[in-house]
Amino acid sequence: MAVAYGNPHNQLDMSAMGRFSFFNKKSELRALGLYLSADTCWVTAADSSDETVLEIPLRSDGWSDLMATIVSHFGPCRLAIVLGAGRYQLLLTDKPSVPEADLSDAIKWSVKDMVSEPVTSLQIDYFESPNSSSNKITVVSVSRRALEELVHAVDEAKCEVAGIGIEELVTARLFEAESQARMVVSHVPGNELLLTVVKGGELWMQRRVRGFAELNRIDEQDLAFGAADNLSLELQRSMDYFESQLRQPPVASIEVLTEGAVAALARLLGANFNQPVSAISSLPVGHVFAQLACREFMGERV
Repeated sequence: MAVAYGNPHNQLDMSAMGRFSFFNKKSELRALGLYLSADTCWVTAADSSDETVLEIPLRSDGWSDLMATIVSHFGPCRLAIVLGAGRYQLLLTDKPSVPEADLSDAIKWSVKDMVSEPVTSLQIDYFESPNSSSNKITVVSVSRRALEELVHAVDEAKCEVAGIGIEELVTARLFEAESQARMVVSHVPGNELLLTVVKGGELWMQRRVRGFAELNRIDEQDLAFGAADNLSLELQRSMDYFESQLRQPPVASIEVLTEGAVAALARLLGANFNQPVSAISSLPVGHVFAQLACREFMGERV
């Protein structure tokens, strides 16, 4: 079972690609959260008084068109961005035994045989496990060109980037004040299922599960005829790993962040576990990830 770990407070420092001046500086621009899936961008305003949410189709990564649409609705803005699955790659590897100043370069060459293109064309970052006994790190690999094109479009629109993150890390913002571990089952339509375990505001475990890319399209009858039981097996495998390999107490609850027959899915999963199972939100999952982007990079409670 492929499992990686991480600390959401070790945010991806995408500013390393050129130390753009707008990273991490104070701004009076309106704060927005963006979630970029393969073909859609969800946008939400951080100020809770405004319920405006945009769902914008993406056409061949036309970032300039996207920014024009966003600015026409919100004006100049500061963006907290979460990349969806397919826009980055995660690699689990041993942490190089080098001085901290040399770590970034050492990581690039430690994963060069794991990626499909030269590491010089990639933006590489990493996050570590909250488990102090682990010597593993999770490397995040993103196309440098894709990031530069996105940031350039933001800059051309007279906007700013507050930060760029990924799905796995921002799920920890759902329950950052909780001392007990929770398993989160999240699914963006068309993507593979994501299982994460969050505890104390940190990401303890993450795993992508194939075979559930159309989970949002499965009706209650088909869920009851095997799909929910199949998903329960995957959840149990991850929970067993969390307890036996990471030597942690059982998760306190299972939280479902999906679309479609959500209530039925939570009920059917709940019949297979002692832990309570509940749906996190009735909003589109892309909308929730856009909200989490604000929490991750702007400290907003939306």
